[in-house]
Amino acid sequence: MTGRARVRARGLCRSPDPSKVGQPQPASLSHPTTCDSEASTSTSLLRTDRIPQRFQEGVSAGDGARRTLIQDKRGGKTWSSFLELGIHTREKLAHVRDCKTGSSGVPVKLVTNLFSLGLPREWHLFQYHVAFSPDLASKRLRIALLYSHSKFLKKAKVFDGAMLFLSEKLEEKVTELSGETQKGIHVTITITLISELPSSSPMCIQFFNIIFKKIFRKLSMKQIGRNFFSPSDPVEIPQHKLSLWPGFAISVSQFENKLMFTANVIHKVLRNETILEFMTDLYNRKDKSLFIETCEKELVGCIVLTRYNNKTYRIDDIDWSVKPTDTFQRRDGTKITYFDYYKQQYDITLSDLSQPMLVSQLKSKGIDSGEVRIAHLVPELCFLTGLIKKVTSDFCLMKDLAAETHLNPIRRQQRLSRLADDIQRNTEARFELETWGLQFGCQVSLTGRVVPSEKILMQDSICQPMSAADWSRDMRNYKILGVQPLNNWLIVCSHRNENAAESLQSCLQRVSGPMGFHVEKPKIIKVQENTVAFIRAIQQHVNPDVQLVMCVLSSNQKDCYDSVKRFLSLDHPVPSQCVLARTLSRQGMMMSIATKIAMQVVCKLGGELWAVEIPLKSLMVVGIDVSREACVRGHSAVGFVASSNSRITRWFSRCILQNTNTDIADCLKVCMKGALNKWYRYNHCLPARIIVYRDGVGDGQLQTIVDYEVPQLLSSLRDSSSSYSPKVSVIVVRKSCMPRFFTEMNRTLQNPPLGTVVDSEATRPEWYDFYLISQAACQGTVTPTYYNVIYDDNGLKPDHMQRLTYKLCHLYYNWPGLIKIPAPCQYAHKLTFLVGQSIHREPSMELADYLFYL
Repeated sequence: MTGRARVRARGLCRSPDPSKVGQPQPASLSHPTTCDSEASTSTSLLRTDRIPQRFQEGVSAGDGARRTLIQDKRGGKTWSSFLELGIHTREKLAHVRDCKTGSSGVPVKLVTNLFSLGLPREWHLFQYHVAFSPDLASKRLRIALLYSHSKFLKKAKVFDGAMLFLSEKLEEKVTELSGETQKGIHVTITITLISELPSSSPMCIQFFNIIFKKIFRKLSMKQIGRNFFSPSDPVEIPQHKLSLWPGFAISVSQFENKLMFTANVIHKVLRNETILEFMTDLYNRKDKSLFIETCEKELVGCIVLTRYNNKTYRIDDIDWSVKPTDTFQRRDGTKITYFDYYKQQYDITLSDLSQPMLVSQLKSKGIDSGEVRIAHLVPELCFLTGLIKKVTSDFCLMKDLAAETHLNPIRRQQRLSRLADDIQRNTEARFELETWGLQFGCQVSLTGRVVPSEKILMQDSICQPMSAADWSRDMRNYKILGVQPLNNWLIVCSHRNENAAESLQSCLQRVSGPMGFHVEKPKIIKVQENTVAFIRAIQQHVNPDVQLVMCVLSSNQKDCYDSVKRFLSLDHPVPSQCVLARTLSRQGMMMSIATKIAMQVVCKLGGELWAVEIPLKSLMVVGIDVSREACVRGHSAVGFVASSNSRITRWFSRCILQNTNTDIADCLKVCMKGALNKWYRYNHCLPARIIVYRDGVGDGQLQTIVDYEVPQLLSSLRDSSSSYSPKVSVIVVRKSCMPRFFTEMNRTLQNPPLGTVVDSEATRPEWYDFYLISQAACQGTVTPTYYNVIYDDNGLKPDHMQRLTYKLCHLYYNWPGLIKIPAPCQYAHKLTFLVGQSIHREPSMELADYLFYL
């Protein structure tokens, strides 16, 4: 499929109404950008001189942002103030309303990347709405007229074109001012007080974030997306043609007892070659007849940075028909070529006048959600960010990147200390803080707790791992909990990989014996080296007695892997295992490789590898994850994985595709009922307690989860026609969070020990939340996992909830060690990834009892 076809499949390109092409239509957006160089389209006719008038507010030449005013019922312009309703889930949880901190474990002193912020006791923020008569379309002109008045010259102020924020209250509730534009137009400015906000208001939190964005700009840092980077201090990796821009992700939040500023050290990976250079190199290296197809395959979906305005865009298509010498229409109706535009606007002279244009779909803004806006970008001015597909497998590259970006606690602390010094020493930054009454304080230290380590329960013994983070070496000395013997299975390979397949089969039999896993010799089927031959061979030899199909693939071509997985997950449901031939060529590691494969096979046959002690009986744990479907735009896959025994070693898995573009699940009722039926089948009773871990939810989605997903779960569990009413807890899991924690040991900073829990000071007062470090960082600084209990009638003590969560991080069978999140969450993630990337349909329910997606 070509890039253009892919974009059409996503719904980007839509045909215009032929009867309206060329006819003047009202503009769809009320406010033009401060730059008047924009042309627009929402059609598949990407040439701007063919665009209907009504669409001409949507496409840009690569810069500028628009703002849409909301239309009221009378058709006039109105305004809407920002209102973020606080989500106070803790107040509904009686057992943690007064105290949500645990007490078990060993105390540990921690240093954080949080900085305290001080405010005067009676500090308030005053919010005003500003109206202009006649209305002014230019935001820049509005700001200039307002700020020119002496009343605001020495006041701390923030004005976005409609809303004005002041630290001091104006004398009158409604203030009228007058001004005059350079064209002599008299303008009346009406300033109306909307609200008087305390420092704890959500609006103030948003406002403080705006203040710190201004401060970072004063520190000569460039904003890209939501984060700030320093282009003047790059880390060069010349052997890979890469640059790393150091930077910070920042936020201001109200924590337990104080307002705090968070700064997380990050990097932006940039390639030092432009898209045009990349395309030229691709043209010289590849078959010329396949250049367009190869180019679109490599570039569509990549993120680029335009350094002339430090903005990032996603490449959605390449328009080979549009050149820099083509024209587009500005907002004022005049036409200009792309070449002349960049020369006038940025003093950039384009060197290649025959290069095609990149197409990027811009995010919809305002109420016109049906409008599709696109931007034309010049390849010569675009730089790739991140890594493209061909280099992500380069081991040396990934090693060099990790050395620069995975900062250890000492280097990270040095960056934070330097940032704090820059803020304190910079006169403009300090003045900005003092003007608003903010006091930038010192780095925050707090006390965490280290919960006890867990013992790994095997078939006839207890394993006390040599390393709490990894017990892979111990696996060879203990028998697994249990699995049925593998008597009837197939190995499908190409003729040239026959020796590798036989070597793997021999090693599997050697390592499986000590594990207590009996493996018979398989039937080895040799085929031609292509996808069709693999599928045909599987069709011919798979029967109801076959327990497993193992495929030795010559390369990691996605189409072959996808075809095998799709066939064996849908048409003939049989657990399958795919192995790369080059993996089996590492003779010195064959025993380790075979042990890993044997463990995966055990899981795919419904076996159990190990367990940990779970004090709660009749407990079901559930993991839920939602991911976007790779092929069909507007679809998502909901992964639902639930334990089916009290030892939490066997699992029921289901994945449902839903026709929605959101990350909210609307099929939880049917999934939960299936899990309950499976539990009853194995245990002859229903679980007394259910704890649900919901992964992949941002703070902005919490209210939706509380209002929409939790009722789904409860309605499936508490049927009025039965007396069954289990105790339920729902916990939102976030793998990425801003806070970082370090512990000081031997006069140096290190990562905290495994099992470190933080449930005070760095948590939120309105939530029942905690941080847990359950994964060791081989390189760099460990990232804690953040847990937010949004519903809980189990009544477990905080200690017990934290310990149970830590235990579940030991039960992911694809890795003999601790992982970052609870096992059911990781299983749900693996399931949705397989479905969304390879299968694209709901897997057969015949595989629901097996971890077939590992």
